[in-house]
Amino acid sequence: MSVRLLHNFYNRDVLELAPDLLGKKIIRSINGEVFEYFITEVEAYRGEEDRACHASKGRTKRTEAMYLEGGHIYMYLIYGMYWMFNIVAGTEGIPQAILIRSLKDFRGPGRLSRELRLDKSFYGESLVTSKRIWLENGIEVCDIKKGRRIGIDYAGEIWKKKEWRFFI
Repeated sequence: MSVRLLHNFYNRDVLELAPDLLGKKIIRSINGEVFEYFITEVEAYRGEEDRACHASKGRTKRTEAMYLEGGHIYMYLIYGMYWMFNIVAGTEGIPQAILIRSLKDFRGPGRLSRELRLDKSFYGESLVTSKRIWLENGIEVCDIKKGRRIGIDYAGEIWKKKEWRFFI
């Protein structure tokens, strides 16, 4: 039996936590029915200095969840229709988050959020205490690949060349 991951798992630098999310199980409870998914691809966004990170513009109403303690959810809407599911990393006050890009059998952050039925109501929710969604240990991952983050040309050469996307 798996055990829910607690604060000590999430309270690490985003670049340490991101690859450790690969293979972890997302447990989603919907109307009493429980579903399990395995994380297969993530992208790290590391604080106000990272020009690709939403927090690069500072603390705003939109980015407030990124400043919470690791293990909280940061949701945002793109193109007016796709919710992006992010897991906050690190300590309170230092904005770091990891975009969940794909799950086993569900590629693409918009598709996986639809599959998990995630929306604005999950913004700021704690994966440690939530009754709707949480993470557990899953499968052991050995061959982790790295690559550039996707869709961040606006961030400039330095930031777009960072290999902060991790996948299996």
